Amino acid sequence: MAKTPSPCIGVCKFKRPGPAGAHCIGCSMTKGQKKIGKGLKKHGGAMADFVALVVAQQQAMGRYTHWRPAYLKRCLKKGVPVPKAARDAG
Repeated sequence: MAKTPSPCIGVCKFKRPGPAGAHCIGCSMTKGQKKIGKGLKKHGGAMADFVALVVAQQQAMGRYTHWRPAYLKRCLKKGVPVPKAARDAG
């Protein structure tokens, strides 16, 4: 079975003012979460759970409507199934 890709969509900028500045403007992950995500690449099931956590975080923070289409495109390009949390987001 193909591995679930990281929720990172390749933007990786941390430039919002205030507490949101600790979160990437592309995927909402913090630098610590990005580090954790890299360690999960070997564990497909764990990555799907991690994507669910990131989706919940995005919904709580708002302003991440661009993420879902970019992530779906990434999954399609890699030929992997889209995690349930990403399918249901939006």
